[in-house]
Amino acid sequence: METKTVPKEFSISRGSAWFIVIVCTLLYTVNYMDRQVLSITTDLIKEDLGLSDSQIGVIQTLFFLSMAFFAFPAAYLVDRWSRKKTIGLMALVWSGFTFITGMGKSFLGILIPRFMVGIGEAGFTSGGTPLIGASFPNKGRSLAMGIFNMAVPLGSALGLILGGAISVKFGWRMAFYIFAIPGIILALLAFYMKDYKTVRNIDEYGRKISFFRSAVSLFSIPTLKWLYIGFGLQNFMCFAFLVWAAPLVMRTNGVDAQKAGLLIGIIGLMSIVGSIVGGIAADLWQKKNKRGRMLTATTSLLIATVLFFFMIFYDVRGVGYVIGVFYGIFSIFPVPSISAVTQDVTPPSLKGVSWGMAVFCCYILGGAWSPILVGAVSDSLGSGAYGIKTGLLMTTLGGLFGAFFYWLSARHYSVDMEKAQKYMLEKAE
Repeated sequence: METKTVPKEFSISRGSAWFIVIVCTLLYTVNYMDRQVLSITTDLIKEDLGLSDSQIGVIQTLFFLSMAFFAFPAAYLVDRWSRKKTIGLMALVWSGFTFITGMGKSFLGILIPRFMVGIGEAGFTSGGTPLIGASFPNKGRSLAMGIFNMAVPLGSALGLILGGAISVKFGWRMAFYIFAIPGIILALLAFYMKDYKTVRNIDEYGRKISFFRSAVSLFSIPTLKWLYIGFGLQNFMCFAFLVWAAPLVMRTNGVDAQKAGLLIGIIGLMSIVGSIVGGIAADLWQKKNKRGRMLTATTSLLIATVLFFFMIFYDVRGVGYVIGVFYGIFSIFPVPSISAVTQDVTPPSLKGVSWGMAVFCCYILGGAWSPILVGAVSDSLGSGAYGIKTGLLMTTLGGLFGAFFYWLSARHYSVDMEKAQKYMLEKAE
């Protein structure tokens, strides 16, 4: 598969490039704040609306599934239309339905708007990832991606800390209302970002490549095929922690949402270190080894999995909490590498779709299913701390198998990247 012409390189000022990073990073932060606010308010919502752990698990799983099923179509729209416009519109949608979630008065009253929040969030990273990747030279791409992905732990921490404090003082509904505001403001700023010119997606015969063929073509790139599987399995473990860590701490230690949010939030804030250092380490290893980025992801995921197991085994308290701080660092370590690699081996016409497929596989092949699994295990064992702990320990299998598939991806990375080097991007008018 080839594009008809090879456009000029996408070139913008450093100021414009950093404006893109800042806006996208802040939006990504809000994105994760809006995800985590439900986690920290879980027990308050359960008490207010009379829900079970299994119902909470269903809400979280359907939220992730909505992101999964709309991630790839949204990513296809990103590559066919506009990155900045898609980012802005998506942010308006997810922020609006975050506000509506706070108005929910029943199981469906929470389920439906959360499903819509997932749809809004589905296409965001598919626009932000290629836009940031195109704005920086290859040698600094992992660092830029590290800053961007710093939003994951930062947003998670702020969602837990602020969400817990607001919900305890003003009620769980107010947390959703307040969190919707910054997303709307940043959505408007997104429309002022620079964007690269959309590249026609055609084959060597000049025929337009369909949505389905675009998806299939990504799996013809060995690096991406194994990366997607590994990414899904990694997040089977990670998403379980994001959803159930705060309820585990509340039930184990008998603390309220504010205290639990602070404790887990600190682990999340430590992940910022992992995001930045992970990007730097990947770039340094890449200079010494053509498979460096994927080897960074492989090694760090193995370390994160071991830390995760012992953190949960010791109930995220005492020595378990100390281990948790280190888990926070390594949990995000692979992501800058993964983000960069999805852009390194992909032609311009599929860069957004490449990350969109990563998001799709992240949920379908792992992340979407662990919340409902842990919730079901918890209810089957009495809906207490022991049930959540057991379910979380089961998810470490995802981390182990994810690292194996990252290793398979690393074996093909250097060859696939060389094939993609002939493509460049052009600045939009």
